[in-house]
Amino acid sequence: MVDINIVVINNIMDQMKKHHMKQIDLANAIGVSKQIMSKMLNGTRLISVAELHKIADYFRIRMDDLMKVPAESYEMDVMRAFMGKVGSEAAREALHTADELADMIIFHANVRENAKVMSETWEM
Repeated sequence: MVDINIVVINNIMDQMKKHHMKQIDLANAIGVSKQIMSKMLNGTRLISVAELHKIADYFRIRMDDLMKVPAESYEMDVMRAFMGKVGSEAAREALHTADELADMIIFHANVRENAKVMSETWEM
């Protein structure tokens, strides 16, 4: 399943790279703080339609271009996509450990739920 937020973020970052821009440059261009722009680009805050429109106007592209899924698919797992942007190996390893722990928590929650269902008596 394609996460459109990740697609939009990746397309914005591609435009920023293409124009040799930093987050602060884009933040100033669309009238938001550096912190808000950072949250938008790391996926912790959704980008509003008005902000998306300003970003598209700034780059002189259509909003559709920012929402276009590329021919080569991006990593759609948020944790793994974020891990690719981490600079230090120690931070990458810590995120990998967190990802594994999250998978184990989900697995055990599913096992517990299935155990409840399996332990119920069956009526014939």
